[in-house]
Amino acid sequence: MLLNHIWGLFTTPQQEWQLIRNESNSVSKIYLTHVLLLAAIPAICGYIGFTQVGWSVGTDKLVKLTEANAAGMALLGYMAMLAGIFVMGCFIQWMAKTYHANTTLSQTIVFAAYTATPLFLTGLGALLPNVWLNLFLVIAGASYATYLLYTGIPVMMKIPKEVGFLFASSVLCVGLVVLVSMMTITVLFWGIGIGPSQVVF
Repeated sequence: MLLNHIWGLFTTPQQEWQLIRNESNSVSKIYLTHVLLLAAIPAICGYIGFTQVGWSVGTDKLVKLTEANAAGMALLGYMAMLAGIFVMGCFIQWMAKTYHANTTLSQTIVFAAYTATPLFLTGLGALLPNVWLNLFLVIAGASYATYLLYTGIPVMMKIPKEVGFLFASSVLCVGLVVLVSMMTITVLFWGIGIGPSQVVF
């Protein structure tokens, strides 16, 4: 089911959203069959990339993190992604009342999880130590996730497309705020010494 939905979201998103809407998914089921698996992709690939391959940031030298530091970063990133899906699902459920959408918390978390699928898949790029390649993948993933957001809201919430556009725009703004907040918190933690402290050249 997971692979079928992923393939459908990339080939026939309109029809796939309808299939997802008609399914009966609980929060635990969507986490066990989708979120826990896909959120592991960037975490695992990032761990491998930083410990085995190395990254070059502004210099010709490859920088590798120790396994302990990389594991800590991967775990924190993994937990943040799991929490982010839940937070976005709760927000969508809260906003649904404003746009007169008839939906449940389970459906909004399912929607948030499937919308984030392209972003999870961009984590495969973390295996390669190329900043520009990864920047391109992140932009492409974010762009397609935005497309899924705008096409999926009217179907999943059973609201007119015009109302869905406003709803999706609100969700997108909050998603950007959450992303920037997470990046800011990460920078602040690193600034006070909570973060990778050892590197291997």
